[in-house]
Order: sequence, then structure tokens, then C-alpha cells
Amino acid sequence: MQSIPTPFEHIATWLIAGIAILGVIVRPARVSEAVWAVLGAAALVLFSLVSAADAFAAVRAGTDVYLFLTGMMVLAELARREGLFDWLAAYAVRGARGSASRLFLLIYAVGILVTVFLSNDATAVVLTPAVYAATRDAGAPPLPYLFICAFIANAASFVLPISNPANLVVYGASLPPLMHWLAQFAIPSLASIVATYFLLRFTQRAQLAGTIARDVAVPPLTTGGRVAAGGIAATAVLLSASSALGGALGLPTFLAGAVAWIAVMLVHRAAPWAVFKGVSWSVLPLVAGLFVLVKGVDGTGVLAPLSRYLPASAHAAPNGTAFAVGAIAALACNLVNNLPLGLAAGHLASAAQLSAHLTGALLVGVDLGPNLSVTGSLATILWLLALRREGLQVSGLRFLMLGSVVMPLALTAALLGFVLVKAL
Repeated sequence: MQSIPTPFEHIATWLIAGIAILGVIVRPARVSEAVWAVLGAAALVLFSLVSAADAFAAVRAGTDVYLFLTGMMVLAELARREGLFDWLAAYAVRGARGSASRLFLLIYAVGILVTVFLSNDATAVVLTPAVYAATRDAGAPPLPYLFICAFIANAASFVLPISNPANLVVYGASLPPLMHWLAQFAIPSLASIVATYFLLRFTQRAQLAGTIARDVAVPPLTTGGRVAAGGIAATAVLLSASSALGGALGLPTFLAGAVAWIAVMLVHRAAPWAVFKGVSWSVLPLVAGLFVLVKGVDGTGVLAPLSRYLPASAHAAPNGTAFAVGAIAALACNLVNNLPLGLAAGHLASAAQLSAHLTGALLVGVDLGPNLSVTGSLATILWLLALRREGLQVSGLRFLMLGSVVMPLALTAALLGFVLVKAL
């Protein structure tokens, strides 16, 4: 017979989870984020605050996410090694025709497309090194353009179900058909994308006032680069088809990455393990650790009062409740990361039998809220890892200062769009 957790155990669970998340945010002594997440998860099991069976179940729940990330990271590393990013960057600089602002708009548009059709994690993993290459070729300050990769990855992540793995986690087996999804989220997504663009553009205006290189030499695209590009394109098609059929996203992405990896290795007749050296494998234990931390926090019963309160509140004030739910979710995902929070939100929506309106507002908060801090979404953490590979550092405080301007206003615009959809 399972014992009932005591208030002391609840406090201990929150304390351990809080310290682990703080470690992920601050990275004391530059210790990897994954180390803090795994240590926190291990502490919960060691002190019997989460059973080993529950911890294993929480880790196993992320299998599709691990497959998705592995495939996407392998594709990104193939593209980087084979010069695909340098090739694309040269064309982007040519398209900007010497205008820093035009390059900003061009990269933002590409970021929308990558996020919508490949997911927000792909924007962080695939687009970030390409943008860095473009700014290097253009002689432009990189950070204003790199911030696009972080912010659009979340701002455009509820255009389609495949645009964010958290979407699938929140809805689970209740995922709406594609046309119903578009009817519900098209206007909020547009509001989020437009508001984020203008806010980012305003905050970065000083560094976008000058000119950049007008023309650069376009390097030839190798056979390996074409194979990597084909793998990314095939992944977009597979993800769209899988989403339309209600299938998982992880396995198709993993298989696309594996096939592209084998093809490139055959082209070069090279050792098959060379590509793996450049992949940020630490993100996988990071995600697993976060799932266990949220399992522990969920076990403290924090969601039970909400599941009792929300239905009555939604009946009395549907729009006000939708705003509150979206705002609370937006803030909460910066404490525990939006992917495991999405799992908790899905449980809440099911337990409280939330309406489509409230569940949608919850999803907007889960997807867009991470633009506040570096720990808000897995995409932002992947973005930070991509920056570090290029020798760039963005502190949690710097991101928070920018996010505190961009996220609340964009979230308000998106939730207003959501209310408008309901009114129509």
C-alpha cells in the first residue's frame, strides 16, 4: 500500500526541483544544464520522493521526443559539416542587398517557415548555425539575427500541430483535425508572429541601422550538402504526413536523419561515427531529467485545486479564465520547461475536462511563454548550445531582459486573437 506524501516531502520535492531548475538557468561554474537536471531527478529518487518505477515511466514518456531530437541534431550536424549552412547564408546575404533590416526580415521569414514545417526545435538546431554563417559573411553583428532563431521558434510554434512537440504532448490522443486546428490557431499565431517581429525589430533597432556586405561569393554545394538538404526536406514532408495521419513525429525524424547520415557516409566513404562528435547529446539526459522533476512536482498535488476550480471559473467568465490560464502557463513553463509542463497541462485538461477554448489558451501559454527566459523551452536551450558551439554566450539575465519586453505583449496579442476566434 502506497503511503500518502507528507507536507515535508512536498516541500522537499519543490526544493530539489527548484535548485535543479536554478542550476539549469544559472549554470554555476559552467556546469552543463543536463548535469543539474539529472542530479535533481536522481535526488528525488534517492530520497524516495519519486519511486524508481515512476521515474522510469516519466523518462520513457519522452521516447518520441528523444527520437525526434536525435534525428534533427544529426541532420543539423550533417548540414553543418557538408557546408549547406554556408551555401544558404551566402544566398541570404545576397538577397538582403546590403540592408541590415532586409536581412533581419528575410531571416525572420525563413524562421517562420522552418518552425511551422519542421518544428521549433529544428529552428534552434538547424537555422541558428546558418544565421551565424550569414552574419559572419555579411559582417553584421550576429546577436540581433540570432535572437530571431530563439524567439520565432516559440512565436510560430502553434501554427500547425507539428510546429512544436509540446502541442502533441498537451493534446495527446485528443489532437484536433488539421482544419479544426487552423480555424482555432491561425489568428492567434498570426498575432504572435507579427507582434514578436515588431517588438524584436524595435529592441534591436540600434544594431540594424547600418549596412552590411552587399555581395559575397557563393561556395559550391557538395554532394554531401545536397544529401543533407534532401534529408531536411524529406523530414518536413514526413512530419507533415505523420501529423495529418495523427502519427508520432519522433520515429520519422529519426529515420530521416539515419538515412541521410548513412548516405553522406557512403558518399565520402568515411568513418560513420565522425558526425556524432558534433552532436549535443547532453540535451537528451536534460530532457529526461526535466520529465522526472515534473513528475515529482505533479505528485505534490499542485494541479488538483486547478482541476476543481477551472470548470466553474470558465463557465462564469470564459474569456477572463482563458487569459488567466494562458498567462499562468506562460509563466510556469519558465520554471520547469514547456515540454514537461505540456505533459502536466495535458493531464490537467483531461482531468478538468476543459473546453477546446480553455485548452487552446493553455497551449498558447505553453508555446509562447518560453520567450521569457532561457529555460522556457527545449528549443531555447538548444539555441544556447548552438551559440556556444560558435563561441557566443548569452546570459540568462540578458535573455530575460529582452524576453520581458517581447513575451508579455506578444502573449497578450495572441490571447486577444484567441478571444476573437471564439467571438467569431
